[in-house]
Amino acid sequence: MEKDILFGSCLPPFGDCADRFVLSGYSGVKRTPVEMIKRAGKVKSLSGIELVGTWHLSDNNIREIKKVVEDVGLKICMVTPDMWARGKWGKGGFTSREEKIRKEAIGDVKASMDWAIELDCDAIDLWFGQDGYDYLFQANYVEAWDRLVEATRECADYRPEVKVCLEYKIKEPRTHIFVGTAGKALLLAKEVNRNNVGVLVDVGHALAAGENPAESIALLSRSKKLFYLHFNDNYATWDDDMMVGSVHLPQYLELLYWLKRTGYKGWHTLDIFPYREDGVRAVEESIAWIKGLYELLNRIDYQRIEKIIEEGDATQASGILRTSILSWSQS
Repeated sequence: MEKDILFGSCLPPFGDCADRFVLSGYSGVKRTPVEMIKRAGKVKSLSGIELVGTWHLSDNNIREIKKVVEDVGLKICMVTPDMWARGKWGKGGFTSREEKIRKEAIGDVKASMDWAIELDCDAIDLWFGQDGYDYLFQANYVEAWDRLVEATRECADYRPEVKVCLEYKIKEPRTHIFVGTAGKALLLAKEVNRNNVGVLVDVGHALAAGENPAESIALLSRSKKLFYLHFNDNYATWDDDMMVGSVHLPQYLELLYWLKRTGYKGWHTLDIFPYREDGVRAVEESIAWIKGLYELLNRIDYQRIEKIIEEGDATQASGILRTSILSWSQS
């Protein structure tokens, strides 16, 4: 399977990777979207990139972007409308109390869907980073959820040929984001009730939400709503966006097992922020980890894994992890 994986990456690893402490970025080099795409083209095994609408795309540059992407041999695997990085979204986009803001948010999403079509891309990422609350008694939870359902459905109906991938995250920038867990994302997808609406699992977001990513993947697959994946790692307290395999090696083995078991054929996209590392090398290292872990799974007897799962034998599960990892490290 590892030979057929579609590897993608978000663009930040190929830019300046700024954070709120070093606004100019750690690389000391400010790159344009075209320059970042050209850097992405240097990554071995990379097939696609994600673009953020209004950050990397506009009606004026879309033809140039499309040509550069084609020239470096990549595809656009996702377009993400920016619904978090401008002050007007501070109190929500889809859930804003101001009708004008809600309409602007919906308009931006529709524009991103149009750009996706023009770029031969079939998916957008809806991440509701500012749709949430910070204090108790600050939000009307029911009204906010109704607005999420209505706005998402309107966008889904606008371009039924474009997949709308709901990306969940427990917190940041709000202390509570309405779509914070796999369960809430699945609830939203089911209430919107459109075939082109599903869920994006960001592994780091799942970990920070206290989830076991493998379980989230299995349940979303069961509902045929697992549309897309972001790969990264963290220490489960914050969205650190570290390289794959940095912290949660056993969890990664199990989640990749469940991707194989459920027949996932979609993108394996890296959403990492290598602030102080070389971005190209960080992406290549993450891809190497995913490939290596798939190879490790291929060496294990799948019937044995299924038998252990059926029996619920924790000591056997530990044993197969131990022996496979140790034998792999010695090979």
